[in-house]
Amino acid sequence: MRKLSYFVAASIDGFIGAPDGEADFFTRDLTEDFIEYLKNEAPDTLPTAARRAFGIDDVPNREYDTIIQGRASYDLALRIGITSPYAHLREYVASNSITQSPDPNVRIVSGDVAAAVRDLKKEDGLGIYLCGGAHLAGQLIGEVDELVIKTYPVVLGAGMPMFSAPFRLADFALESLRSFDNGAVVRKYARKPEAEHTGQD
Repeated sequence: MRKLSYFVAASIDGFIGAPDGEADFFTRDLTEDFIEYLKNEAPDTLPTAARRAFGIDDVPNREYDTIIQGRASYDLALRIGITSPYAHLREYVASNSITQSPDPNVRIVSGDVAAAVRDLKKEDGLGIYLCGGAHLAGQLIGEVDELVIKTYPVVLGAGMPMFSAPFRLADFALESLRSFDNGAVVRKYARKPEAEHTGQD
């Protein structure tokens, strides 16, 4: 069974972007050790354009071969004329408003996205990278097997939450923690399979 991993950048106070979705400020202070981490240990999660800029476009996928993202996240690429932002992966975009994909590498998923992800998990292959945003992550919170949170040393005060979902408890176990010269911390968590709570007795 393949894993769904929510690999996401966040502020110290847990926001993944400004209220309008803007998140470029997370990458303004990239230090050499953090860039090396992204290039060597998380190359699958980089947009194809970034992989080309780093000279790693020919690196085989290691952790993920599939990505799913929401319409708002995908729109960030469309605004700059990129229809396949993760061309090195199988791309899925969750949207009820896009009726036809603008790129042959991008498949549109509508309706029950969680069911679609469960079907993807049953296929052979590497892991599935959940790119965001908050609404899609909220729909898929019950399917997330792993969290990889890149926490940057900024406080936003308000913005887009990591999950836009009703209250519920889902327990995760910390697997690793690393800090970098730019003050960023990367934490990896695995879901505890026996611990799913609704918060109700």
